[in-house]
Amino acid sequence: MRLRRFSLPLVTPLRTARAELRRREGVAIALGGTDWTPPDAAGAEPPPAATDDAASPATVGVGEATPLPGWTESFPACVAALRDARDARDARHARGDRGARDARDALAALDPSETPAARHGLALAIADARSRAVGEPLAATLADEVGLPAPSASVPVNATIGDGSPEETARAAARAVDEGYRCLKLKVGARGVDADVDRLRAVRRRIGSDVTLRADANGGWDRSTARRALRGLEALDVAVVEQPLPAADLAGLAALCGTAAVDVAVDESLVEHGLRAVLDAGAADVAVLKPMALGGPDLAAEAARRARAAGVEPIVTTTIDAAIARTAAVHVAATIPDVGACGLATGQLLADDLATDPCPIDDGRIAVPAGPGLAGNAFDDVV
Repeated sequence: MRLRRFSLPLVTPLRTARAELRRREGVAIALGGTDWTPPDAAGAEPPPAATDDAASPATVGVGEATPLPGWTESFPACVAALRDARDARDARHARGDRGARDARDALAALDPSETPAARHGLALAIADARSRAVGEPLAATLADEVGLPAPSASVPVNATIGDGSPEETARAAARAVDEGYRCLKLKVGARGVDADVDRLRAVRRRIGSDVTLRADANGGWDRSTARRALRGLEALDVAVVEQPLPAADLAGLAALCGTAAVDVAVDESLVEHGLRAVLDAGAADVAVLKPMALGGPDLAAEAARRARAAGVEPIVTTTIDAAIARTAAVHVAATIPDVGACGLATGQLLADDLATDPCPIDDGRIAVPAGPGLAGNAFDDVV
């Protein structure tokens, strides 16, 4: 198992609830042939070790762990967890425990509730290796594992429009529509409700009625403000309001559901409470799933299945990840039948990346890479 730390600058600083982000720090993970034994049923064999460098066996799977403050463990905790999992596996192997040869043993040591980003990185590398071993895209393997139909060949994505005056917001929305986006998510909550309604009214006038609008309040309203906002946004045919109340207020979110023709989506609440608590409380019409914060593409695909079974629509977004994890999120989204527009158009926020993005956006959609695993061997030189 090989680990490589990286740090990627953002195009512009991004303010979160916890800090101002200027860079995204993470760990790229590679599994070699000696880290991975494919399932016996597949009848596949791991590739031989590289002959030019015996210390670096041929890559069979890649992953990415990019923690985000407020959503996952810290970067130092992520690095420590991955190193501990690797070193414990190597120590058992050195003592002659042949069962410790496989990276899946190391995965068991990573708790998704404590170190979700670390688990995401290793779980993704394992999933990539398994999909490559059977010669199919990661989305197909994930769908089969959680009992979903064959994945889609492409997924729709939304553009995100930041805060600004009505005129600035309308111009940005028009540019996104010209680029082919059919769903726009607008940031709200930093201004008063009336000012935000004016902004969305200006957007609706500029782009017409055929484009789906969503709003993201990032937990910025109280209950009475949220009710008033939903009434104003309903008149503008806004489809979804994301996290209208603080993450802790599941009862308030449940009370909002069904009060207007605007669906209530939860994002931060999923991290704070978990999907089961959100579903039990009836606190969402839409669940925003971040694979990095949930602990891996496998857990995200399973969460999507559970949400849909409970009558809650799942959509997938990133945590401003690098290319490896963004590609994995595309595969997760593809496992969801008739998935709505997902928040996967985030690569443009990075000034640099780990590799060329194999998932470009074309006319508001991303084609799912058709090669085996994540994207064939597109990321093998990263680690």
